[in-house]
Amino acid sequence: MNTNQAPNIIEELKTEIGKVIVGQDYLIERLMLALLCRGHILLEGVPGLAKTRTLTALTTCIDAKMNRIQFTPDLLPSDLIGTEVYRPQSGEFVIRKGPLFTNLLLADEINRSPAKVQSALLQAMQEREVTIGEETFLLPEPFLVLATQNPIEQEGTYQLPEAQIDRFMLKVRVTYPSFEEELGIVKMVADNNESERDPSKLRKVLSIADLNVLRNDMQSVFIDPKIDQYIVALVQASRHGENFGLKDMIDWGASPRASIALKQGARALAYVRGKAYVTPDEVKDVSLDVLRHRIIPSYEAEARGVTSDEIITVLQKNITVP
Repeated sequence: MNTNQAPNIIEELKTEIGKVIVGQDYLIERLMLALLCRGHILLEGVPGLAKTRTLTALTTCIDAKMNRIQFTPDLLPSDLIGTEVYRPQSGEFVIRKGPLFTNLLLADEINRSPAKVQSALLQAMQEREVTIGEETFLLPEPFLVLATQNPIEQEGTYQLPEAQIDRFMLKVRVTYPSFEEELGIVKMVADNNESERDPSKLRKVLSIADLNVLRNDMQSVFIDPKIDQYIVALVQASRHGENFGLKDMIDWGASPRASIALKQGARALAYVRGKAYVTPDEVKDVSLDVLRHRIIPSYEAEARGVTSDEIITVLQKNITVP
């Protein structure tokens, strides 16, 4: 693969996934950012918006191993990471690895499992390793968690702990399709056989070796020190809302992990757009996805209907752009 091919790869992915999915260009771009940055991604949207189908199609187009886990209230940590199994014949315990040992873990409806299961993901998401019994195992490279959750139905769901949600590089809200896109969806489903819309039949577009080339090449994208200052100023502003007309609106601001994710995301976005340097536009374009799950609105903000997205918009307007 030649370097600086990210824009072409994105178009190839959109074209190939477009054989089974209508629209979702924004989502595909954000998924590519997560892959380039080795970041986990959380997708939030109502049922029926093809979140899981898009993730399945993407992983088919990448020459990597994928496991899908349907999170349920009775799921156990051992169902995720594996366990020790006793073999009477030899009188020994052997390790049986769970579905977590994969390149891409599709965690469907991740908020339907209790805290003990969520905590089992913490070590894997941050350290890229898992401890079973007294042994620690490295996870395959790349390892990404692609998770979905439904924001509407709260019965039988568990709120993700802040320690885990902060480990998601991006939280992307999947919205309803436009009129033209929904018309295309209806025609695709009604006018084609199910086998023709099977994501597993899509062509491989990107290999792990190609992905590593893109990741290395992405580091050549230049980021001016003023952009670094802009990023840190935006993140730190989330911790001092009273300075921006947001007194008592924010319980917790974003952590330094947000500054890292914002810089990585802005660089990756500039790269997939074919740019050699990062501008404030890239920072603004990824800031909602990077910050919306890291800024915790206060009870007063929720009572007034003020969301984290609106808080981020206010901060953007008040931070001087370099």
